[in-house]
Amino acid sequence: MKRTVMIHRGGMLVAVLILAIASVPSNAATMASQATFTNPVAPDGHDPWVIRRDGTYYYCYSHRGRIWVNQGPRIQKAVQFEGKPVWRPERGRPYSRELWAPELHRVAGKWYIYVAADDGKNENHRMYVLQARTDDPSGPFDLKGKITDATDKWAIDGTVMEHQGRLYFIWSGWEGDTNVQQNLYIARMKDPLSIEGPRSLISQPDHDWEKIGHPLVNEGPQVLEHEGGVFVIYSASGSWTDSYCLGQLKLVGEDPLDPNAWEKKETPVFASTATVFSPGHASFTKSPDGKEDWIVYHAAKHKGAGWNRNTRMQRFTWDTQGNPCFGSPISEGVEIAAPSE
Repeated sequence: MKRTVMIHRGGMLVAVLILAIASVPSNAATMASQATFTNPVAPDGHDPWVIRRDGTYYYCYSHRGRIWVNQGPRIQKAVQFEGKPVWRPERGRPYSRELWAPELHRVAGKWYIYVAADDGKNENHRMYVLQARTDDPSGPFDLKGKITDATDKWAIDGTVMEHQGRLYFIWSGWEGDTNVQQNLYIARMKDPLSIEGPRSLISQPDHDWEKIGHPLVNEGPQVLEHEGGVFVIYSASGSWTDSYCLGQLKLVGEDPLDPNAWEKKETPVFASTATVFSPGHASFTKSPDGKEDWIVYHAAKHKGAGWNRNTRMQRFTWDTQGNPCFGSPISEGVEIAAPSE
């Protein structure tokens, strides 16, 4: 029996003729199942952070008041709530509740997790850093303390950027002490555990597509590098709305601490479609063979779902000027060619 399947590859739908055989060896069936996949790749998920090391993908996530790490040889296998807990906060501490968007990084030869946490009151959210006891990214991890600049203002979604031999911390924060607007800030790091020097404002919601919902939101900054180009891909508008999307900053100057060194793209780079809503808070990784670039992100399960989200992924490419081309979120049920191996 023959059938035709539409496979998404490199921004195009390609018709593939498949010959179905009644009796297929189990190993062949497994290979066929790995050749394509459909979104969502995980039934639940939020703020997905994926990092690849020595051929293994590690997925760091918060769940049930703890931080977990799952791992797998493929992205699809890794981004599941099937890992093991690597850290649980003590009760009654400033960092005991609301663990948001943990990120697993390898910096200066050691593993760290950067996570936002509070005491149950959102206005007390700050960034904290954990360090692995060993060289195993699957933990356990120990809390090393709060990571902040001198203002010690509300902060979430911290990430690390290594640029020209220096470390920088980028996060979403408030200018003052009230929940009016979330901006993106950057500061130089003294080491993986601390910040030195003042914070610099590099982005705030100033386009209409960044201003949907209240408070106004720029959050989830992620560093993306390609052939010398440095980008920060961030999330804009309210994450609880159907208009959550991704924006882009590009480093066009020499000093990342200089606000004028960053150029904001005037339109979103990844946004809702008629069938996919609120794509945001992405991370980026390579295919197993290192030849393809992949975006891993969360989206609302349906229109109006708010924070009821799942995890999705798709390949992206680059234009002739070295800018990322994400295209549009691929609808559920459309077969996508799996990352190349």
